[in-house]
Amino acid sequence: MSFVDELKSAVTPRAALLVVGVFALQLLFITSYVGALHNPKPVDVPFGVVAPQQQIATALNDRLEKLPGDPLDPHVVADEAEARDQIMNREIDGALIVDPRGRTDTLLVASGGGKVLSATLEAMITKLEAANQRLVRTVDVAPSSSQDFNGLSAFYLVIGWCVGGYICAAILAISAGSRPANRERALIRLGTLALYAALGGLGGAIIVGPILGALPGSVAALWGLGTLVVFAVGAATLALQSVFGIVGIGLAILLIVIAGNPSAGGAFPLPMLPPFWRAIGPYLPPGAGTWAARSIAYFKGNDMTASMVILSVWAIVGSAVTLVLSSVKRHPKAEPIAGEVGEPRA
Repeated sequence: MSFVDELKSAVTPRAALLVVGVFALQLLFITSYVGALHNPKPVDVPFGVVAPQQQIATALNDRLEKLPGDPLDPHVVADEAEARDQIMNREIDGALIVDPRGRTDTLLVASGGGKVLSATLEAMITKLEAANQRLVRTVDVAPSSSQDFNGLSAFYLVIGWCVGGYICAAILAISAGSRPANRERALIRLGTLALYAALGGLGGAIIVGPILGALPGSVAALWGLGTLVVFAVGAATLALQSVFGIVGIGLAILLIVIAGNPSAGGAFPLPMLPPFWRAIGPYLPPGAGTWAARSIAYFKGNDMTASMVILSVWAIVGSAVTLVLSSVKRHPKAEPIAGEVGEPRA
């Protein structure tokens, strides 16, 4: 057998296409992560301004609004109590409280929403105030746990849930061919995924809470969130595999890992990401899950509705597509996983 014949036998067209697909995913991975995270800088960070006199507040608001690069999106807030409420409701990420009777103003931040962002705000406002011969006292309204280094535990927790979701779905789908043969098999896969999601959600909540003490907040709430995250990612993966076959696994990785992880606001909160990643992050499971996990841990569960709706949409649409396509009267050949196309069968 010539080398060319041996090559054709060893590398089938299908295998070659899969390798090309993996190569493309590799380059997209590098592009996405480096593109999103190589040069973080704050842009349009929601920020409150409090001063006892409206004239002072308006003047300071205008000055912050005109900073080079538009790092802040300031607006005047009635008083310190209102500023604290808006931070806890995740409407703003910080606030400056001006004290005209002295030389020290107060900066409110929330490191629970991301330590990098709160540290950036502190450095920025301290520099601005120093230019006016004023000092800054920083108060952390929603401090992150001492066991939560850089506020990353919520992000890593959600990433773990996402990984479990798409790997479980991939295993279920390729165990007997990559497309559901019938509605019954699809229902079994979704039911198994739901059980796995409940167990995975509980396991993650217990590990980051009672075992490691990395995240405060309700274990039950984190359990519910984890169950939804795992099931949403798994259902989306099953749907993609129902439509595209084994290529759906790659598409799930593209959505969750390559697009979702760097845009989730984990390493750097959303206001510090480039426009593209900031725009897509909240609508992908890693971003929606990370936002909700931090809300549970540090913000009394506030401002979670949008994230929970997004995760629910992923779960419902994924399940619906999987069931609909499994009910269509078609009889495709199951794509072989262990063996290659063209191999002799016993």
